[in-house]
Amino acid sequence: MWKKRLQILLWCLLGCGCIVLLVAAIQVKNRKTCSDIQIAIDDTGDRIFVDKKDVQKVLTDNKVLTGVPTESVQLGLLENELEKNVWVKDAQLFFDNNQVLTVKIEERQPLARIFTMQGSSFYIDSSASRLPLSEKFSAKVPVFTSFPSEKKMLTASDSMVLQDVKHIAQYIQQDSFWMAQVAQVDITPQHTYEMIPVLGNQVIVIGNAEGLDKKFKKLFAFYKQVWSKTGFEKYERIDVQYAGQVIAIKRGFITPVTDSAMAMQQYSTGLANMHAVVRDTLYAGAERRETDSSSASDPNVKKGKLPGRNGKPGTIRNGAVRNAKQGAKKKRKPVLQRNGG
Repeated sequence: MWKKRLQILLWCLLGCGCIVLLVAAIQVKNRKTCSDIQIAIDDTGDRIFVDKKDVQKVLTDNKVLTGVPTESVQLGLLENELEKNVWVKDAQLFFDNNQVLTVKIEERQPLARIFTMQGSSFYIDSSASRLPLSEKFSAKVPVFTSFPSEKKMLTASDSMVLQDVKHIAQYIQQDSFWMAQVAQVDITPQHTYEMIPVLGNQVIVIGNAEGLDKKFKKLFAFYKQVWSKTGFEKYERIDVQYAGQVIAIKRGFITPVTDSAMAMQQYSTGLANMHAVVRDTLYAGAERRETDSSSASDPNVKKGKLPGRNGKPGTIRNGAVRNAKQGAKKKRKPVLQRNGG
């Protein structure tokens, strides 16, 4: 019995000793100071929009320097401060066993650059989040023009366009050929997309953002089969938006396109002009018939006179009389001559 109690007492003393040692270790650690600061920026390419000076400035502003007690460093607060930078996607801070403060920064990567119809410009990343332009670096990404809005709060329609832009930019970026060939992508008022290539002076109609893989494969096949023989300048417009076909229009053969409102206006104007011409023609015909009927009963006409200026009779021209006489002679019946005897 006394052996069992002794074992329990020993286990209790051992537990208390462990707790005392742990508390002492924590206190010793808290009394230690920051021995060094190491900053690591995790950039996936050659685009550096956040540099170490930016991170160091945030640490300095919050009085985090080498030699300060580690217990005074509020890691969570520093992470939030660093993530206020729109180019910082994630920030993690921690002390290692040597009291070295490690700062790990993951920065956002621009996916596309967008120019609005109002003239402003911004980047978007893979989550379609808007990113401002950087004074330090210009990213080589697909360019989209004529975005309908520059507001931060977008309508449902503009948000769909932004998602389409992200989808097209992701497809272009995953292929080095298209990254080198696509100069810009224009957004039309109908929210379709037209591509301007680097090589070749033509417009490539993509249509909507669906089925991009098939559309770009058709375009690449067209490059290989046609442009390798005829060159880049023969065609003015190439349309790949329809399934199973590529519509290529040669330079100089594009028919001008008029919007429906203007077409209806031109149609109405033409119809009104046509009615006016028909009305004038009918009026002129009726007036001519009336003149002919009155002239037939006029004695002056029978005598070779026509009404002249100021109501005075005028003379029919000799040519008209001569033609009239010749016509009358042609209408006379030939006189039958008797045979001799």
